[in-house]
Amino acid sequence: MTITDAPPRTATRWPDRLAPLAAGWLGLWGVLALLATVTGAGYPFGANDPDGDVNLLRLLPVRLGPPLFAALLLTAAVAALAMTRPVGRPSGVPRMLLAGYAWAVAAVLALVVPDARVLVILGYAPMLIIGAPFGWPPVDYADVFTWALFARFAAVIGGLLLAGAVLAWQRRTTGACVACGRGDGERGWTTPAAAARWGRWAAGIAAVIPLAYAVTRFAWAAGIPLGISREFLTEMQETGLVWAGLGLGAFATVGAVLTLGLVQRWGERFPRWMVGLAGRRVPVKLAVIPATLVAVAVTAAVLGLMSHPRFWELAGGHDFDLASAPMLLWPAWGPALGLSTYAYHLRRRGACRRCGRG
Repeated sequence: MTITDAPPRTATRWPDRLAPLAAGWLGLWGVLALLATVTGAGYPFGANDPDGDVNLLRLLPVRLGPPLFAALLLTAAVAALAMTRPVGRPSGVPRMLLAGYAWAVAAVLALVVPDARVLVILGYAPMLIIGAPFGWPPVDYADVFTWALFARFAAVIGGLLLAGAVLAWQRRTTGACVACGRGDGERGWTTPAAAARWGRWAAGIAAVIPLAYAVTRFAWAAGIPLGISREFLTEMQETGLVWAGLGLGAFATVGAVLTLGLVQRWGERFPRWMVGLAGRRVPVKLAVIPATLVAVAVTAAVLGLMSHPRFWELAGGHDFDLASAPMLLWPAWGPALGLSTYAYHLRRRGACRRCGRG
């Protein structure tokens, strides 16, 4: 049974704020890119990034990066500002060009600029936060939270803001509700019943993939050299890497369980063991926002990995082993998680605050 939420009392205005927020954020980073162009310092990608071997921007010469980013970001900021104007329905070609450019820049910022480090830091974050007062894990936080990492998260934020702005603008210029996207008619696959069906398949795929990864890390923590040599396992035990792997495996398992919650009743109402929250409705955004962020991070990580020759050596059967086999499933992880998250949103969104449809 699907639980839907009752219509709130006040209309939501957040879609109207996305375009100016995107314009401001992109404009700020565009100015920083201009400064990097003039000074020749501060560009954290390509040859300037010692750990950027799985980032697509390694293919872009450093001398071209700052001016290209400045042009990209500043023109995207202007495009976002254009979307704040109260217009009717623009003609086909200008509308297509504006939307196409905005979506392209949003995809570059959210999926191409980041790489696996964004996903890794999300996985390690619980250990880093909890262990910091105790000096564990034994890492130099200055080496972890670098300017390059910060720039990647800034790109993700900018890409998501721009994507939200262009989506709201497209809805506004087609006569659909800016908040929910509903028009006079609703397509069959977006109904709660239909979303429950295809969302179940997507959630299953999105949960199995990280579990396959976690199995190998749990085996190593238990002293089982699954997919690796006994000598390499011993080395990881001596350096403590095996426990870092255990932490990532635990994070992946928790993520898999939470993914299944997108299609389970306890993902709509807090379970009984959660004192103080038992039986209450789970806020839709509490599930949708983190799941969307992880789906974007996973997709960005996979795009970077697929740009590396090593990935295709594994896919082609060279050096294939049980330790690296789960990586071959990753290309399906991000899209599956994104689809299951969208299905959850469709099932739970209920009546729209703004237009009352639903």
